[in-house]
Amino acid sequence: MNIIDAIILGIIQGLTEFLPVSSSGHLELGKAILGDHPVPEESLLFTVVLHFATALSTMVVFRKDIFSLVKGALKFKWNDDLKFIAKIAVSMLPAAIIGYSFESQFAELFGGNVKLVGFMLIITALLLYLADKSKNTNKEVTFIDALVIGISQAIAMLPGISRSGATISTSVLLGNDKTKAARFSFLMVVPLIFGKIAKDLLTGDLNYNTQNITALSVGFIAAFVAGLFACTWMIALVKKSKLSYFAIYCAVVGVIAIIISLNS
Repeated sequence: MNIIDAIILGIIQGLTEFLPVSSSGHLELGKAILGDHPVPEESLLFTVVLHFATALSTMVVFRKDIFSLVKGALKFKWNDDLKFIAKIAVSMLPAAIIGYSFESQFAELFGGNVKLVGFMLIITALLLYLADKSKNTNKEVTFIDALVIGISQAIAMLPGISRSGATISTSVLLGNDKTKAARFSFLMVVPLIFGKIAKDLLTGDLNYNTQNITALSVGFIAAFVAGLFACTWMIALVKKSKLSYFAIYCAVVGVIAIIISLNS
C-alpha cells in the first residue's frame, strides 16, 4: 500500500466512522476501487490502526464528558455518571460476545465483498430514514435501551451496516433524545475498540511489517484529523434531523455497489 492510498483510506475511515454511512463498507469499497489486495493480516493491522485513530478523535471531542464521567465514577456512588458507564458496559456485551464467538466468520466478509456491502448500505439507508422521521424527545437511554442499542452495534459488524447509523437510529427509534443518542453512540464504541485492539495485541493476531510503517502512520493521522471534523459535524447534523440526506446517499451507493458487483 502506498502513501496516497493510505491517506485516502484514512480519510474515508475518519469521515465514515462518525457519519452514518458505514466505515467498514466504505473501506472495503475503497480497497476494491484502489485495487488494494493485501494479505488478511496486513489488512487487519491497517484497519485496527485506523479504528484506533478514530477512537482517539472521539476522546478528544468528548474529553469534557469523559473527564466528568471518570470524576463522577471515582466518587464510588450510584450517581448519574456511574449509571452512564454501566449502560456503556451493558451496550458492549452483545458485540463482545458475538465478535468473540464469530470473529473468523466476520473476518471472511472483509475481502472485497462489494455485493454484500451494497445490500447492507441499503439496510442502513432504511434505518436512517425511519430515525429521521421520529419525533425528538427528552428521554434518557435506559439499561434496556443500552442492551438493544448494543445488539444493533453487534449487527453493524457486517460491512455496509453503519455502526453510528445503526446505534443512533436504534436509540432514536426507542424514543430517546437525538443529541443524547449521538453522545451515547460515540462514547459506547471507545472501550470496545480499545478492547479489540488489546485482544489482537495479546493473541498475536496482528502482523507487524516495518515496511508499511509510513503508510500506517499517514493513514493514522488522516483518520484522526478527519475523525475530529466528522464527529463534530455529525453531532450538529443529528440535532438538526438531517439523517435523511445520508439515507439517500447510502441507498444510491448501495445500488451502485450491487450493480458493479453484478457486472464484474
